[in-house]
Amino acid sequence: MFLMRVLFTMFAEDVELLPKDSFKELLKDCAQKPEIFSGMMEDLWKAMDEGEFAAGIRVKVKKFNGEFFKNRRALKLAKEEIGELAAAATYDWKDVEPAIFGTFLEQALDPTDRRRLGAHYTPRAYVERLVIATIIDPLRAEWGQVLSTAERQNAEGRNDAAVKTVQEFHNRLCETRVLDPACGTGNFLYVSLELMKRLEGEVLEALADLGGQDVLKLSSHTVDPHQFLGMELNPRAAAIAELVLWIGHLQWHFRTKGAAPSEPILRAFHNIQCMDAVLKWDGYPLPRFVDGKETYPNPRRPDWPKADYIVGNPPFVGGKDMRARMGSAYAEALWKAHKHMNESADFVMYWWDRSAEILLRKGSGLERFGYVTTNSISQVFQRRVMEPHLNAKKPLSLVMAIPDHPWTKVTRDSAAVRIAMTVVETGKFDGLLMEVTAEEGVDTDGPVILFAEKRGKINSDLTVGADVTAAVELTSNFGICSPGMKLHGSGFIISLPEAEHLGLGRREGLEDHVRIYRNGRDLMDRPRGVMAIDLFGLTAEQVRNRFPEVYQHVKLEVKEKIEIVDGKEKKVGRDWNNRESYRDSWWIFGEPRKDLRPALSNLSRYIATVETAKHRVFQFLDTKILPDNRLICFGLSTGFAIGVLSSLIHVNWALATGGTLEDRPIYTKSKGFDPFPFPDANEAQISAIGAVAEELDAHRKRVLAEHEHLTLTGLYNVLERLRAGTKPADLDAKERRIFDDGLVLILKELHERLDVAVAEAYGWPVDLPEEEVLSRLVALNKERVREEKRGLVRWLRPDYQIPRFGSEKEKAKQIEADFGPEAAIVKSGAKPAFPADDIAQTALVMNALIESGGELDATRIAAGFKQGQKARPAVSSVLISLYRMGLISTTDGGKTFSYRRAA
Repeated sequence: MFLMRVLFTMFAEDVELLPKDSFKELLKDCAQKPEIFSGMMEDLWKAMDEGEFAAGIRVKVKKFNGEFFKNRRALKLAKEEIGELAAAATYDWKDVEPAIFGTFLEQALDPTDRRRLGAHYTPRAYVERLVIATIIDPLRAEWGQVLSTAERQNAEGRNDAAVKTVQEFHNRLCETRVLDPACGTGNFLYVSLELMKRLEGEVLEALADLGGQDVLKLSSHTVDPHQFLGMELNPRAAAIAELVLWIGHLQWHFRTKGAAPSEPILRAFHNIQCMDAVLKWDGYPLPRFVDGKETYPNPRRPDWPKADYIVGNPPFVGGKDMRARMGSAYAEALWKAHKHMNESADFVMYWWDRSAEILLRKGSGLERFGYVTTNSISQVFQRRVMEPHLNAKKPLSLVMAIPDHPWTKVTRDSAAVRIAMTVVETGKFDGLLMEVTAEEGVDTDGPVILFAEKRGKINSDLTVGADVTAAVELTSNFGICSPGMKLHGSGFIISLPEAEHLGLGRREGLEDHVRIYRNGRDLMDRPRGVMAIDLFGLTAEQVRNRFPEVYQHVKLEVKEKIEIVDGKEKKVGRDWNNRESYRDSWWIFGEPRKDLRPALSNLSRYIATVETAKHRVFQFLDTKILPDNRLICFGLSTGFAIGVLSSLIHVNWALATGGTLEDRPIYTKSKGFDPFPFPDANEAQISAIGAVAEELDAHRKRVLAEHEHLTLTGLYNVLERLRAGTKPADLDAKERRIFDDGLVLILKELHERLDVAVAEAYGWPVDLPEEEVLSRLVALNKERVREEKRGLVRWLRPDYQIPRFGSEKEKAKQIEADFGPEAAIVKSGAKPAFPADDIAQTALVMNALIESGGELDATRIAAGFKQGQKARPAVSSVLISLYRMGLISTTDGGKTFSYRRAA
């Protein structure tokens, strides 16, 4: 703040609020006698604060006030440092760009603080773009109506009425409040002030043209800093924001009035509050420490100042990074205070959600809000925040959106991210979607961004057209898709020699728990040849007794792991993990995917795609392969299933419903697969699609096995070149080698045949425009939802899904298909009789275990039949038989049994 006071003093001198050159001379004197510097500065600032005589410049100065000089401590500087200030003072500061103060603060912040706060200051061009759309456009629309009305009144000889019409608009303009609830150093507020002052100038000019004699009296009633409200966590930034507003206001005053404003020059409006905008707690702002742990008692949402418009650039902190960046205790308190928010939502969405709530609140006075966010706002976890507001009975509408916009790198530490902008208003309105078509000079202060504009209803994924976000989850797709294993411990990954050292090939049964492991790079590039230790289904004691070498390895490399980073110990093991379940079950993966395992257990192969990849490729994996968290896995093994998923119809759907990471598409299970309606294909179509898909998968595997230089990414890079119209003769040497060895023309032909076969199964032309395909898929999703409500579910894998997720009627039909008509007993209000037929007994006991989803003993199963415990011996006999056959499992020596077995 010392530097900010010095710079403001330079500004005050150059606009002649201080005598001309008086501050320059004072700095020169201090450079000769450095020991007097701090005393002279403090004396000057005291005089400026109180409007007194300043000994250092030998004159009585104007009263500035405003609390900016209340704390007037000056640093002691050396002669050379004072000389630097004197040199800076020789520049003309009267037209200084106030946004420069944001750059000063960003560079002054400790990198750790900057990362934790998500502190990045938006370039002027981007600020102006959002401020105009959020605030100025609606004000100018109102002003246009006012001016038209005044001109009509004047033309009709009602001049007094015309003057009154314009004056009333000016009064409203002077009371219009703008809030930035994450204001930083005030760039958004300053630009809002400047643009509203321009509009005010037009209003006053119109009033003068109408002959309003009260124009001069309006000098005390004007757009000024009291209307621009801010909330900011960083106290230095909050103080600078207030200063920035006053500098902007004074600059405008001198440009338009030419004379000094009345005293005090600055006023203490307290319009910038130093506070957390999304979390408050008992004892705020200090956390409470209980047993050495940081806590935030009674966390709640703070009140926001009332405003007509909200605009800003909240912190860029991803939902997955919240705990690490903000601290576990803060993150937990935030989630508790915002119970309705999904914990994966980005930090910025807490501002978006609160603003939407205020906008919908009756009598709030809020007209619009607009935010700069990262472009992840169009992805699924952020859409879950927006959709309830956009789809409410009294909805909000996106009236302007830019889904993907470059970020100007003003400094070397600026955020290397892409941004999005959204502007929101209450009611049902079409909006303006602006999509970047070209960008130049994005590393400079004068970027040139070109847009293509579309008008229409803007969807929550920031598109105009088919609203793929309206598609909902289908029961038919339930329970067979999941990400792979999330290890939470690199010590689980080992090489084959390490596996052999830990007992593979020597310890009986270890081959079931040390498995080939694949991640996204393994699939799209070349496999690393690693394995993973998978101890799911075992207790720690069982691991220690059966596989002692593995137990010791995991204990050392996962549970108690300590790394040396820059010569210091870093505790990364499970013993120090924030989650109790991770600490207690340290030998098991953090997310072992209990729901995925049974979906894969009875298959020889399954389908996988890399969650984030340049190309959307689906392939078969052997069920011996353990998938990584970054693979999306499907418990489907038919050629028909992989064929539909690999078709252009589904790939375009996945691109439309997914997100992006940099320039790589993300496959989102909840929107890409769960709502996706598969075609209602006949047997011939199923066979045709399956045949082409099997050939496609086999072709890729064959060429990859025969040529070590080939990768799936490389094959599809060349395929995309061919699809774009490049001729084989025009490929470069590397591409041509891939083309020849990978037989990419055959790859292209197989995909084309697959697209034709899948389109035929849907009953659609193969050359439908992408927008039409998406619209038809959304309509088909709605049709399937209606069918499912009537009881018609088109299960993708009925033999697996119906016993677990189907209706009682469907389960009965499935049992009949599997075990015969005697076993098909549909449940009613009365308990069924335990049948005499052995096959029916087996079917009913199996069904009881499946339905429970957990562990049961013979007593509980027998209680479900009319005979009660008389049936228990037969039930016990069935359970023992099923266990011997490997169809059920037990973890307590045969007391209870479960249908779900460890994979």
